[in-house]
This record gives sequence, structure tokens and C-alpha cells, in this order.
Amino acid sequence: MEQRRYERRHRTGCLTGYVVAVLLWCVASAQLRYSISEGVNEGTVVGNIAKDLGLEKSTLKDRKYRIVSGGADSLFHVNQNDGILYVSREIDREEVCAQSSTCLINLKTVLENPLEVHYVVVEVLDVNDHSPSFPEKEKKLEISESVLPGARFQLKPSRDRDSGHFSVQQYKLSHNDHFRLEVRDKGEDGKIPILVLQKSLDREAAGSHSLVLTALDGGKPPKSGDMNILVNVLDVNDNTPIFSKDIYSVTLSENAPVGTTVIQVNATDLDDGPNGEVVYSFGNSVSNSLFTLFDINQSTGEIIVNGLIDYEEKDKYEIEIQASDKGVAPLTTEKSVIIKIVDVNDNAPEIEVTSFSSSIPEDSRPGTTVALISVNDLDSGLNGNVICSIAEDVPFVLSPSLQDKMYSLVTKLPLDREKRAKYELTIVAKDSGQPSLSSEKTISVVVSDVNDNSPEFSLSPYTFYVSETNEPGTSVFAVKAFDRDENDNAVISYRILRDGSEENKLTSFLNINTENGDILALKSFDFETLKTFQFQVVATDSGTPSLSSNVTVNVFILDQNDNAPVILYPVSSNGSAEGVEEIPRNVNAGHLVTKVRAYDADIGYNGWLLFSLQQVTDHSLFGLDRYTGQIRTLRSFTETDEAEHKLVILVKDNGNVSLSATATVIVKLVEPKEAFAASDVKSSTKVDEEDNVTLYLMITLGSVSTLFLISIIVLIAMQCSKPTDYTSKYLQDTNYDGTLCHSIQYRSGDKRYMLVGPRMSIGSTIVPGSHANTLVLPDRRRASEEVRQFFCENPNDGILYVSRKIDREEICERSSTCLINLKTVIENPLEVHYVGVEVLDINDHSPSFPEKKKTLEISESVLPGVRVPLKASRDPDSGPFSVQQYKLSPNDHFRLEVKDKGEDDSGTPSLSSNVTVNVFILDQNDNAPVILYPVSSNGSAEGVEEIPRNVNAGHLVTKVRAYDADIGYNGWLLFSLQEVTDHSLFGLDRYTGQIRTLRSFTETDEAEHKLVILVKDNGNVSLSATATVIVKLVEPREAFAASDVKSESKVDKEDNCSKTTDYTSKYLQETNYDGTLCHSIQYRSGDKRYMLVGPRMSIGSTIVPGSHANTLVLPDRRRASGEEKCRCPWY
Repeated sequence: MEQRRYERRHRTGCLTGYVVAVLLWCVASAQLRYSISEGVNEGTVVGNIAKDLGLEKSTLKDRKYRIVSGGADSLFHVNQNDGILYVSREIDREEVCAQSSTCLINLKTVLENPLEVHYVVVEVLDVNDHSPSFPEKEKKLEISESVLPGARFQLKPSRDRDSGHFSVQQYKLSHNDHFRLEVRDKGEDGKIPILVLQKSLDREAAGSHSLVLTALDGGKPPKSGDMNILVNVLDVNDNTPIFSKDIYSVTLSENAPVGTTVIQVNATDLDDGPNGEVVYSFGNSVSNSLFTLFDINQSTGEIIVNGLIDYEEKDKYEIEIQASDKGVAPLTTEKSVIIKIVDVNDNAPEIEVTSFSSSIPEDSRPGTTVALISVNDLDSGLNGNVICSIAEDVPFVLSPSLQDKMYSLVTKLPLDREKRAKYELTIVAKDSGQPSLSSEKTISVVVSDVNDNSPEFSLSPYTFYVSETNEPGTSVFAVKAFDRDENDNAVISYRILRDGSEENKLTSFLNINTENGDILALKSFDFETLKTFQFQVVATDSGTPSLSSNVTVNVFILDQNDNAPVILYPVSSNGSAEGVEEIPRNVNAGHLVTKVRAYDADIGYNGWLLFSLQQVTDHSLFGLDRYTGQIRTLRSFTETDEAEHKLVILVKDNGNVSLSATATVIVKLVEPKEAFAASDVKSSTKVDEEDNVTLYLMITLGSVSTLFLISIIVLIAMQCSKPTDYTSKYLQDTNYDGTLCHSIQYRSGDKRYMLVGPRMSIGSTIVPGSHANTLVLPDRRRASEEVRQFFCENPNDGILYVSRKIDREEICERSSTCLINLKTVIENPLEVHYVGVEVLDINDHSPSFPEKKKTLEISESVLPGVRVPLKASRDPDSGPFSVQQYKLSPNDHFRLEVKDKGEDDSGTPSLSSNVTVNVFILDQNDNAPVILYPVSSNGSAEGVEEIPRNVNAGHLVTKVRAYDADIGYNGWLLFSLQEVTDHSLFGLDRYTGQIRTLRSFTETDEAEHKLVILVKDNGNVSLSATATVIVKLVEPREAFAASDVKSESKVDKEDNCSKTTDYTSKYLQETNYDGTLCHSIQYRSGDKRYMLVGPRMSIGSTIVPGSHANTLVLPDRRRASGEEKCRCPWY
């Protein structure tokens, strides 16, 4: 190009010279060429022009020899004295000639008189005085980690102001594992460094890479320049959140206040920005009921109590927590959080009396069931462990039943209505929680009377004292008996027992009032004839059978003082009370002279005798003991005392009107010998009399003791011989043991009933018309927990029947075992039997999915192994008939994993259902633009375009065509001029890639222009490619010949908007598709923009369902109104 310019200027100069020569007749010209190195000192000789041209040195000054060319004379000057060309100042070749490969300075020298013009060309030779330098000291590149190996990133080349061999010759890249360097040699344009990705980037492993690119020139030694390249790895959402724990388990007390933090889950995502921001939510498998109990903070992962937590409703929750990032196509991870509810003792025990007899006979045996009591505590563990007791010390006890939390109130001891007729029993149910809760229930038990008490006399035996000489026919005494029973059992009648024996012969003289027990004597009693007698009185109640008891009545006749004392000693032979006592004269004082003995038939005071001296001859000699009747000497006798003394003794009783008798004792004093003989005879007589009295006393004492023992034995025998036939008014079965054994409960309307056997529970309420086999039970439990009327009992044969169709799933929901507990009751005697009916599941339900169709959006950058949880299918059946396995339709990209969570249809025959899963792959900007035109023969994006020099402004030079396999913004390409020799000549349409002229060309414009076009997509991390177009200006004839050949080729390519390259859409598999969008009409509907297109769709366009594949959804980046008609990209 420089050569052509030189030649053009040379021809023009010659033409001008010829004209001047013709006009002036004297024109001379010549051309010289010199070479010097740049940077030589001022004054350096370039060459001797005068010598080389053959000019006379002496004429140079006169002819005004000088340099007349542009600004070149400032670099050189000619010495007019010797014609030598000198350097005027230091020459910098790069300043003078910039990047030209050859630096020529054209000088024009002039001589006058005659006029001569000589051309001198000075070539400035380059020296290696500059180091390579990059436009930027540091280059920052942002590369997505999803970019595949092989991606190329063109860098701005280093510039060296030196030329030729001293310009940039090579590039070197610092050692690294991910990038390598390619250098593209563009001839005169130098070498272009290209960074090539050779190993995939991972932002999570290294967020940035520091590289050093070094440019070296060809000097010896070479000079170099460095550029630091900082590669920032842009994040792609390729990592799923990871929870910090494999298992989350926590305990939570029930009744925890709303707002209580249960647990905080934590998940981290190695990605950056929104791709690494984690939000938390409940998983798809979480039931709606859990949303009322728990909430989760989306930002912190705190699970918070949102409602009332009741252990009795559920003691364990397993919640699927989903951690998702905020990427365009979020990745999720699920983790189970197990929340174990800790029971709090918040429920007091409930006491329910299921069967109760308000009255119980007092003759019930120990162990007789009074009531059936069930206790229930909704709490569990120790909090639900209920201890049931009776508060008072009563003859009742709670006996645990075989059924859990069932008690029988039974008698502990024999009952006695007569001791206590009514019991207020307080039943206390107390759990074992801390603090413990308790509840009480009071029931009244009335002890009904049984004729189990014989009449009891107020005294036993009765002892009555009747004065002798009583009046016949009057009441002499009365007996009274009472019966501790009540009503007829306590009505008593009296009678005297007359058995005709000798002992009871006196009862014929007695009579008794049967109602009040008054006894009348039919004759008078004589104490002296009959001192005492006894008889039996029988008291009989009116019970059935009647009971009786008797009492011995001892009657003692009270003595009246109707008998005077009788002198027993002394008694004379004629019967008078006179006697003679002889005593020796020499006896001392106190000598017993004799003893007066008397007897009174009366007793007591009436028979208590007192002795007194009524008459005595000498009071100083004798004394009389008033109680014993002994007569003793008071002093010794003297010679002067008389020999005979007369003593008259008065014996008197102590009756109110005392009676008396007298005895006379003659005391004779005799000599000692006479008295000794007489005393021997008397003493033997006295001894015999005293022995007889002692014997009588011993016999009397033994008789009384024997009579007392006999009485005790008789009383014991009477008690032991009482009849033991106690008959219950309620339980007439001889085999009855008082135990309630079984019952069956069912519901009818708003009441609950109990089916029982032919023997009813004590005190149970009987439903009219139920044939005495149905009890009405209080409705104390929730309807959902009741056993509904699923069963009925035939009272004739005792067979249990199903009364209506049973749906196991309705009753037991998803319980593994469905048990219906029945309780049957039979009374008389009371029995309770527990019946458990297990409802077996059949495979009568098919599995069903919550959604018939599921749409997933998955980024194409997602790595293999990413798990996408789906909502589980539900089957109301249980056990082997529930969902057992899942199957996925055959495909190349996905496989199915099933997580077994314990409760899962393997029925025979098995039932199944399916769901359609549509998976849309979300595009990631992982494809760089590909230059389709221009393309050189060696495959590089370079081309040469020749256009006539005489074209006008707006002329289409060419069109850069590119393709990006991505869609949406990632595939939307923009064109820009990265490098151009003259910005005033060419313009580039940033959307179409068309290069057009901006003005007409002039003669001064260079004949060749280089344009570097950057093609860049609009992804978040944009990828780019470059194309180089060389535009050559040619004469119109040359351009016409070349255009004929090219136009034929273009017509073939552009006709009908077709192209030969076969690009197949990932979404539109039409066989005629050629990847070209030929025309479109945009319109708006709602908040979306759509594009109506022809039969051949654009690569990667998203199809609107139901649009028959002719509508694309467009990103809303431009105005909604207006229509746009596009050309084929080949146009």
C-alpha cells in the first residue's frame, strides 16, 4: 500500500515537473537514497548530496541550495558550503513513521539559477529501543465456571513501537492448570494472544486466577512487557445446599408457647451471590396440618412453634425441611427434622364410673363388685401412670382389672348396715407426674338391710328382785329387746319359753305382754319358800326368715322382815333358850365363856342379827360381842365374886321393824378340875359343829362358780348356732361372685349403649324395650374415638354380627393395625368380657399423586447427581397394600431413587397410578458465539471484501453472521467495532452485524482498511468472539468483475432465506428446520410478549403450550407496541 502511494505521488510529481520544464524551459531533477539509524546524534552526516549529484560546491551557496519539502527539513539540513546533508536533531523512528515497516523520509532540495529539483530519500533504520507494552497493565476477565474447556478469550495484543524483527515476536503465559495460550499471527498486524480454557473452572475451589502474560520482542537480548490477567470465576448455580447435620433431632415440650424456637437448621451453598443464598421451607411431603403447628423462618432456618402442641394428639413429628438457593433454577436439598414431643403433665386423670350399684346388701361377701371405674390420663409415661385409691378407711377397695386403667370397686370386708348404713366414697385418681395432678369423684354407696341381727335384750341375763308377798296379777317386771335391723326386720315380739320341764314349772305362774315385754305374776311369792328362780324369754323379729334370741331372767324374791330371830344356842332340853356354862374360877380376863348362836330366816338387814346384854348380875365381869354373840370375861374372878351369874342376851334383827328374841345363860364358877372335865366334853361338840358350817360354805361357792361357767358356755353356743343363710335381694344366683366381666359398647344417634348378657350390672340403667340387655352409657368421649354401631349381638345365640359396612381407612386411617375394642357385660353374677375385633385391610384403593402433572425447571448447568424431590403418592390402604414401589419411564437423563420412610401397594392384585413429569432444561450461558461469516480457508474468522472506490455513503460492505447455541439473553448477540483504521469511513449495526460506509471515499483515503468486529452475547457473564474484515478499495472495473462471481454465489445462498448449515433445534424437531428466523410479528398479551413466526422456528425458542408451535415467548426488554420485520441472517 505504501509502495502504491509512493508510486502515485511519484507519477504526480513527474507530471508536474514536465509541465514546469515546458513552461520554464529549464528543469532538472534527480533522486538520491540514504539510510541512517534512528537515535543518531545531532550533526551526524547523512550523505554528501553535492558530490553524489555532481554539483560544484562553489556554486551551492550562490544558487541558494536548500531543502524545500514539508516538515522534513526540521530533521535535516544541507550545508551550502559543501553540500553535505546533516542530522538537525535526534530522530525517533517510531515518532516519525509510527508502525510503518519501512521508514522513508522524502526530502526535496532546490537549486536556483537555473532551477533544479533533486529528491533525496532518507531511510531511518530501526533499533531495539522500545520494550513491548500492553494497553492495560492489568486485565480483568470474568468467566463463568460453566464455560466448557476449549473456550477462547482474545486478548488485546502488546504493542512495540519498534518494527520488523524488533517488534513483538512471542507471548508467554505464566504456569497454571486451567489456561493455555494460543497466538494468532496476523502478518503485518502482529501477533494476537488468545487465552484458551483447557480445564473446567470451579469457583468453589478457586474464585479467581492470577496470570501473567509476557510479550517478547526479537532483540538481542529481547525486551519484554507484562500484563497481569485476573480471571474472576463467575458463579453458576451448580451446587446444592448442604445441611450441616445428617440428622436433626430435637425434643419439644408440649404446650410450648407460640413463637418458641424449636431448632435451627443450617445449610450452606458453596455458590456465590443469589446462587449461594439459602432459603428454607417445608418440603412437599409436609401435610397441611403441620403448617398450623409449626412455621419456619425462610432466612434463618428457625423452626418456630405456630400453634398448640399437644403430646396426646401426636408424640412425634417428622418434618421435611427444604433448603433452596436463589438461583434462576433453584437447587434444593431436603432433610428430615424429627421433633419428639415431651409430655408435660397437663391433663388431670379422668374418672368414669361405667357401671354402678348405688345399693349393696350388707351380707355381700368380700370381693363383691360395687362399681366398674375406668380412669384415663391423656398424658403418657409417668405423667399418665394413674394410681387410683379411696381416700377414707372404708371396707371397700379398688381392684385393678385385666383391662388397663380399669378398676373394680369391691368390698374388702364384710359390711354391717347396723354399724354404717351409707358410705360416701371419694375415689382419688392421681398421676405420677411432677407436679402430680389428681381428680376426685364421690359416689354414694347405701348398704341395704338384711335380717342378719337377732333381737338383743338390753340385759342378759335379766335379774329382777321381787318382794315377797306381792299382789297377784300385777306386772312385776319387764324385759326389753331391740333389733339393729330396720323396718320389719326390727319389729320384735316376746314370749316366755315353756318346755314343761321341772325347772320351768314356775313359768305357769307368769305371763308376758308380747308387744312390750311386761311380765305379770299370777301369785304371791314367799321368800322363805322360794328365794329365786329363772326362766327364758324369747324375742323374735318379723324378718324373713325371722331371727330370735332369748334371755335368761333371774328372779330374786326380796325378803321382808317377817321372821323373828331363832335362838340356836343355848337351847334347853325343853326347847327354851336357856343354858348353863361352867368355867373355872381361875380363868383370866378375855376367857370365852360361850357363844350365843341365833338364826333369822330373813336375809339381809332383816336377817342381820345383833347381840346385846339385856340383863347381867355384874357388868364388870362379862362382856358380849354384839356381832358374834361371844361372851368373854372382862377380868379375873376374885374370891368375893358370886359363884353363879345370870346373863339375859337380846338377839335382834336389823329390819325396818326389827324383831327379836332372848336367850338366858347361867354362868357357874367352879374349881379348875371340875371345869377341865366339863370343857373336854363341850369342845368336842363345838368342833363338830364348826366343821359342818365350813363344808356348807364350800359347797355353795362351788355351785355359784359352776352356774357362771354354764351360762357363759350357753351364750357362746347360742351365738354360734345363728342361721347363716343371707340372701341378696339383687343377686339371686348362688354362684354369683360379684364381678363384672364383659360388655360391648355401641352408638345409636347421640347416645352410647352397652350390650350385655342376660345378667345385668348392679344398678345399671336399662333402656326400655331392650330386653334388659342394654345399658345407657354417658357420652364422655369424643365421637371420633367411639366404637360406632359396626356390630350387633344376637341375644338368642350370643353371636356377634357386623351391622354395617366397615371402611378400615375411615376408622383407623393409616394405623398399621386396626383394632376395635369391645366390652361385653353380663350380670347376675356380674361379668365383663373384652372382645378385640381386628379389621383386616384389603387392597381397595389405588395410589394417587397430589398432582396429575408436575413441571420442573432444571438448569442445564446442574451436575449429574442432583436430586429433585417429588411429592409422594398416597394410598389410603396400609401395610403391604400401601405404596411399595415407584417406576420411572425410560429416559437417558434421569433415574429414580426412592426414600423409604417406614410407612408405605403391594396388594394382590396390585393397583397403580401415574403422573406426568415435564422437565424443562433451563439455559445457561455456556456457549460462546460462533462466527459463521466471514470464515477463511484455514477456519479463522477472517475475510477480505473488495468494494469500488466510487461507492456512496450507506453502501453495504458485508454482514458479519454469528450463531449462539444458547437461547434468550444468552443467545442474543450484539456486534461492535473493536478496531478500525478510520472510524469516519465505516459503521456497524450492533444488532444485525451489517457493515456500511459512512461517507464516500477520497483520493487520500488508504486503499486497504482493517475492521475487527466483537460479537458478544447478553448473558450475565457474556461470552464473545471476534471477526476480522479487510476492506480493499479497488477501481470500479476490478470490482465489477469480482462482484459478478460473488453475486451468483450470494443469490444461491440468500434465496428463500435458506442456508446450507444444518442447525437442529433442541425443542423443535421439524425436519425442514434450518435454524433461520425469517420473519416475526411481535405482540403483547397481558404481561408477556409473544412473537408469531413462520413454519421454521428460531434455535432455542420457548414454545407456548397450545400455540401449535408458532408462538415464542420473548423477554420483556423492549416496548410492547410495534411490529418488527427481520431479515434472514444471510441477507
